[in-house]
Amino acid sequence: MTMRTGEYLIPAIKALPGLIGHYAATSPDGNVIHVSIWDSEEHAKQLSSLKEMVVIAREEAENAGCTFGSISHYPIDWAV
Repeated sequence: MTMRTGEYLIPAIKALPGLIGHYAATSPDGNVIHVSIWDSEEHAKQLSSLKEMVVIAREEAENAGCTFGSISHYPIDWAV
């Protein structure tokens, strides 16, 4: 599922201003997580209303029996 959703999520996310990086990972037991880095909180919040993420990918995940959690925003405290 992650590879299929990447076909439409990658171009949609890349088109958003302020994106520094976005990563999607799937654990061996099937849990999926997306982590993205943005240049500002304002830009980060775009992901919460991105149709490809909150409508299309959510529907695809739920149809596959997955639970789609809320999108959370975490200000960066420090980096290495």
